[in-house]
Amino acid sequence: MKHWSSHGTGEFHPEDFVFLGPNVIFESGVLIFHPERIRIEGNLYVGHQTILKGYHDQDMDIRSGVWIGQQCFLHSAGGLIIEQEVGIGPRTVVLTSQHRDPGREKPLMAGPLEFAPVRIGEGSDIGAGSVILPGVTIGRGALIGAGSVVTKDIPDFAVAVGNPAKILRYRL
Repeated sequence: MKHWSSHGTGEFHPEDFVFLGPNVIFESGVLIFHPERIRIEGNLYVGHQTILKGYHDQDMDIRSGVWIGQQCFLHSAGGLIIEQEVGIGPRTVVLTSQHRDPGREKPLMAGPLEFAPVRIGEGSDIGAGSVILPGVTIGRGALIGAGSVVTKDIPDFAVAVGNPAKILRYRL
């Protein structure tokens, strides 16, 4: 039988971060885990009830001018970089780890945990309710439609929508 342990309360203080730049707004209910692995350049808005889930041996790097909507979950067990001037819609989920199938003899949760970084490119916009899966790079200026599930890299200035996300067109 698996024994679980708590990850803590998610309460944080500004001095807990690797770096916390100026003009950062954390709305009420924001939870942050492992802030000692999180670097925030500044000019950041984080909406109500969002969770920034740092990880003990990987970094979360959020550059300047980023807007993160309400009730998002950003996970950095595999490493996460959000470049400058990115918008992330409410209820978006960014994952950097997943369980691999251990075969039929074991439950899926018994499968090995695999980690892969996510990078969200400068000036891109992630629509509300989207899911970004491990190992994905979203290009500069890309637009991800609301509710999309991004399983593969998205090139610069692409507009991608759906589950799984497919490129619809390119921005001019």
